[in-house]
Amino acid sequence: MKTIVCEQPNEFKPVIAEHPTQKQGEAIVAIKQIGICGTDYHAYKGNQPFFVYPRVLGHELAGVIEWVGENDAGLKEGDQVTVIPYLACGECVACRRGKTNCCAQMKVLGVHIDGGMTEKISVPHENLIKTDGLSLDESTVVEPLSIGAHAVRRAGIQKGEYALVIGAGPIGLGVMAFAQQEGAKVIAMDINQERLGFCQRWANVDFIVNALESPIDSIQEITGGDLPTIVFDATGNRKSMEGAFQYPANGGKLIYVGLVRSNIMFFDPDFHAKELTLMGSRNATKEDFVHVINSIKRGKVDVGSYITHRSSFEEMIEHFDEWMKPETGVVKAIVQM
Repeated sequence: MKTIVCEQPNEFKPVIAEHPTQKQGEAIVAIKQIGICGTDYHAYKGNQPFFVYPRVLGHELAGVIEWVGENDAGLKEGDQVTVIPYLACGECVACRRGKTNCCAQMKVLGVHIDGGMTEKISVPHENLIKTDGLSLDESTVVEPLSIGAHAVRRAGIQKGEYALVIGAGPIGLGVMAFAQQEGAKVIAMDINQERLGFCQRWANVDFIVNALESPIDSIQEITGGDLPTIVFDATGNRKSMEGAFQYPANGGKLIYVGLVRSNIMFFDPDFHAKELTLMGSRNATKEDFVHVINSIKRGKVDVGSYITHRSSFEEMIEHFDEWMKPETGVVKAIVQM
């Protein structure tokens, strides 16, 4: 079957792979669409943590079940599904507490093990969710939107709170959209003015701030001098993540949604003076996936505008480098089988 392998940084290779075998407890899914995200770009460029080569990328997946054995999940052949790509052990302390998103033995498709940039893949029953009533496009983007939804759930937003979201990429946009749903007054911050305009149109954010133009002054003006009580950093950029400590109000929260392969440093006296809560937000849970699916069905998320670029599977390699260039305006690229 047709497969694309990332052989090493900056090198994709099309190959013919063996078909997955039928396994008890798993279903064989024919992949129909693959979403491309920052993890894939970082892996391709050689700066993705927890990564070894060669690797089949792809964890934002929509497909149709081709084969499934007996199961308690109500899955049957022909079902359209989205994939929860985080394979948890089910036994560690995190899993026992329902935090499968940060399993101690986590294996993420397309990162720790081969992913879905192929025609067919075998997936455990518990990692599949039927997406009846969703289009293939909508089914494909459930995973990246779930990461934003999970971060917002972690934050525990109260209606009327100011929430600053740093980084207007696909994950940051999801954070903005779901923070809006929780009733936050959302401030979007980025260095790209065009992308900030997209935040207003797509996520309906309340305020925008250009990070290159005295952002602290703008944020203080927006919040009446109080600063936002919740700050999300979705940049995956060390400098931004370290600088984010200046933005939360006293008693506020800072949530790292982005991941960077680096140490993060901050000035402890300021951290203690504000009594900040620093949180990491990793992946998402099935609860978040279901929440996103229901939001899409209710028309709360504009998937059509979120997807900006497309490619066939055969032409993906020639487009991939272009998608990483800011001037191309990529928000979410989709690969169609």
